[in-house]
Amino acid sequence: MVHQHATYEDVNLILKLYEMRREVKMRAARSWFAENFLPTTMEEFMKLCPPGSEENSHFRQVASYWEMVAGFITQGVLHKEVYFQSGQEMLLAYTRMKGVLPLMREAFQNPVAFGNLEAVAQDYIVHMNKTNPNAYAAFEARINSMVKK
Repeated sequence: MVHQHATYEDVNLILKLYEMRREVKMRAARSWFAENFLPTTMEEFMKLCPPGSEENSHFRQVASYWEMVAGFITQGVLHKEVYFQSGQEMLLAYTRMKGVLPLMREAFQNPVAFGNLEAVAQDYIVHMNKTNPNAYAAFEARINSMVKK
């Protein structure tokens, strides 16, 4: 059940989620992801973060974290609008992953993989574009230009 009004519990959960992002290994994974992750094919994905590698661990840590947070939102545990006020990093993760999501789902035979992340990100894009129809396009261009070449 999605609650209609933000609560102190929403704020406390956001603060706890922020604290989790500050953990040393998570910081390293987030940094690697932001600087390096933008594959467009499964071959690029496998080359960038092959199974058993530190890069693969970084990808899994970042992707599963944001899928978890998005799950809190889709299940109504965390108020979406409150989260959108401070949660652009989730949108960064989705933006970087969206090109390979269908390929990953097919390769791993899991049609619902990262479905919460995708659903919340799509809502976030609508939210972002309400004030300016080009807001997400500008965000996406800026985020994708930050990848190390």
